[in-house]
Amino acid sequence: MVVLSAISGVLLWAPPTWLELLRYDRAAVAAGQWWRLLTANFVHLGFWHYILNVVSLVLLVALCPERLSIGDWVARVSVVAVGTCLGLFWGGQGIASYVGMSGMIYGLFLLGLGRQAFAGDLIAIACLVFLAGRVGWEFVVGIPPSEERLIGGHVVPESHLFGMLAALVYAGGTSLLKKMIKLRLRSLQQSR
Repeated sequence: MVVLSAISGVLLWAPPTWLELLRYDRAAVAAGQWWRLLTANFVHLGFWHYILNVVSLVLLVALCPERLSIGDWVARVSVVAVGTCLGLFWGGQGIASYVGMSGMIYGLFLLGLGRQAFAGDLIAIACLVFLAGRVGWEFVVGIPPSEERLIGGHVVPESHLFGMLAALVYAGGTSLLKKMIKLRLRSLQQSR
């Protein structure tokens, strides 16, 4: 999480032309600039947008103290980040641009809290209910204007939904892969 915060923090000082090349831009992605599906997650509207995302990452680490390898973290962050922007590309037809980590963070919360919820952790279950309720609220009621003024732009609630969906795909895919590996190993052991 420190690395994510550091990358985003450095990009706050990047020239505007760099930020334009890194943000999610629907037309640019359609023209083949696929890197934007990942890099958009590290670009922010400004200082307060960045700070809110960093505070969310600190909360994520506090609520979801999972011990994962660096490889698992990179895979998790990459799949959820790219999945968030792919969701915007395929399912967010009216969304021309996007920056920020919030979609990815919602997905990472789902992955971290999900494991604890399946173990019966009532706090994790309550947090997941809150997370789902917040996404629903954003679609039904909308985003508070004060929040948009603070970050200096529009909040894209679809990113939160697509981040959570990307997390579900990641969780399902890794679970299936682990089962396939286990079956293959069992098959190899039986053939000896």
